[in-house]
Amino acid sequence: MGLISGRDLVSGFLLFSVLSSGSAGLAAPCESPAIYNFGDSNSDTGGISAAFVPISAPYGEHFFHKPAGRDSDGRLTVDFIAERLKLPYLSAYLNSIGANYRHGANFATGGSTIRRQNETIFQYGISPFALDMQIVQFDQFKARTAELYNQVKGTPEADKLPRPEEFSKALYTFDIGQNDLSVGFRLGPDQLKAALPDIVNQLAAAVKHLYEQGGRSFWIHNTGPFGCLPVNLFYVSNPPPQGYLDELGCVKAQNEMSVEFNRQLKDRVTKLREELKEAAVVYVDVHAAKHGLIANAKRLGFADPLKVCCGYHVKYDHIWCGNKGKVNGSEIYGGSCKDPSVYASWDGVHYTEAASKWVADQTQNGSLTDPPTPITQACHRL
Repeated sequence: MGLISGRDLVSGFLLFSVLSSGSAGLAAPCESPAIYNFGDSNSDTGGISAAFVPISAPYGEHFFHKPAGRDSDGRLTVDFIAERLKLPYLSAYLNSIGANYRHGANFATGGSTIRRQNETIFQYGISPFALDMQIVQFDQFKARTAELYNQVKGTPEADKLPRPEEFSKALYTFDIGQNDLSVGFRLGPDQLKAALPDIVNQLAAAVKHLYEQGGRSFWIHNTGPFGCLPVNLFYVSNPPPQGYLDELGCVKAQNEMSVEFNRQLKDRVTKLREELKEAAVVYVDVHAAKHGLIANAKRLGFADPLKVCCGYHVKYDHIWCGNKGKVNGSEIYGGSCKDPSVYASWDGVHYTEAASKWVADQTQNGSLTDPPTPITQACHRL
């Protein structure tokens, strides 16, 4: 899978307008009663905050006006999926206070990986809730809510529980894999490349398990251009003059590995479509959307996409978003920029709400999916 330019994105939208006049365009919108999401911090709506130390201000303040368990200034792509399907924002499965699971649940946690990792969250920020554990949590959620619903049916308590018969009609979304690459880059490129087939196979195994549990509609994000995350340049003051950075100023080798991961993931999703005869399995190219945003940031009204909105990162001094630290004897707060809506990167690792909305707008219409499918029609097998 090659990198996609702004011109390619425009061409894709034109192509989609033609394709949508075919079977996908004629299909009736799906009535998805719920969303069940699996992922990492790109789609975590409060899981890691409930399990460990809550995410603090200024996270969440741009939209929610308070921290909301999200690694952003506001909404994430999964929130825009909920909005597009006219459903409430997802409660985190791990959040025991004030949660409502009537229209789905979010099993994603910040730092999650597809494969289990032999390290703790206190070392490198890797969550203990890898994808296989998220699937175990889903199984428990499905069984226990069904039992509870049958006990409280007809009472106000039932209004916060999913309907057992709606699990087969729900949309199952995945946004995970970025942290597997992060772990792999620490181990070395050869080890990471050798691990890629197993990583994508484990994601496929999760999808197959959900299919066996009755799931039929799957919306699977690939991973973004890892080398364009500003954090990768925080500690590289003088990058090698040739070959280290690509034409956008991103770390070339990391972006190439992201492309390879996505190539293998797409191939595996294509095979899944053949294996799961009654499922609609959609591969979503968020990499193309994010790369297009970074390549065309100025034209789209964004600031330098390799600069961050929140945090203090000047030369060798790094104070992360929401933290305090000393620089030359003075206390510095890693606060937010004045206008997050013109930044692509929120804190060097995560995207701003404005960037997430742009990515959602480019992917949910089906122009960057395989097969070309708007998210409102993701239940239809093409």
